[in-house]
Amino acid sequence: MPFSNSSDLSPSFILASIPGLEAAQAWMAIPLCSAYVLAVAGNCAVLLVVRTEPSLHAPMYFFLCMLAAIDLALATATVPRILSFYWFDSREISFGACLLQMFLIHTLSAIESTVLLAMAVDRYVAICHPLRHAAILTNGATAKIGLLAMARGVLFFLPLPLLLLPLPFCGSRVLSHSFCLHQDVMNLACANTTPSVVYGLTAILLVMGLDAVLICLSYILILKAVLRLAAWRERLKVFSTCIAHICVVLAFYVPLIGLSVVHRFGKDLAPLVHIIMGNIYILVPAVLNPIIYGVRTKQIQRRILSLIHVNER
Repeated sequence: MPFSNSSDLSPSFILASIPGLEAAQAWMAIPLCSAYVLAVAGNCAVLLVVRTEPSLHAPMYFFLCMLAAIDLALATATVPRILSFYWFDSREISFGACLLQMFLIHTLSAIESTVLLAMAVDRYVAICHPLRHAAILTNGATAKIGLLAMARGVLFFLPLPLLLLPLPFCGSRVLSHSFCLHQDVMNLACANTTPSVVYGLTAILLVMGLDAVLICLSYILILKAVLRLAAWRERLKVFSTCIAHICVVLAFYVPLIGLSVVHRFGKDLAPLVHIIMGNIYILVPAVLNPIIYGVRTKQIQRRILSLIHVNER
């Protein structure tokens, strides 16, 4: 039956399930729940370590705290709802809840992209202009960048749910994922979605697309500065300070690009592919980011080990 948010007081969508594997969903939720617990524990550990260790009160670690908070919010906005679907067969999500979840996913992703760009600039200044690093990236400037990232994400992606709000929806109500994304919800509308398509693509290009280009540019400049160093050992030592950030950038952008490709060109793919790609996009950065920085940053390693040692006593 067709439905419209103007004529139906409580329109809803149906979250996607894997055809033929509905009976196994409870078991399939176990690795998803484990990944969520790992993401929460890892990111909370990063926040705790940076907060309690004065030597880590520096811009790079404040940016890392921002990433941890964003990943926690993004995972919490989606995974508990997915688990309630898998464990309690709660497949239906209201129109308002779907729009809110969609807004949070896209906005938080935009904020994370901006923070990753700020971290790239931090690495560029630290390597190419080390004497000016402390003067340029102060704690106050770091806080302003965080606020700017939040404002940028909200302003660019608030119009997405507002453009969908007046549209009528008819035919199938089944989404392609276990959560709500703009492209997915938009495809179910039975009206002209050209403004929503154009604005959504423009917002993605002006935020994630522009950030990716600027991150690449910053690393080209960093690479040029590193190659000017005489000794190979010194080059490797300097560039090794960027390895963790490069890994985090890849953990964010590779799933994002993969999910976009699946949405644009993978309409004939099996539903399992859409669901797996969606879960990877939500959870991979949240799980990997604290692990990457925990492995690559000795100060974080030492602080975590000291906290574990104190708890064991």
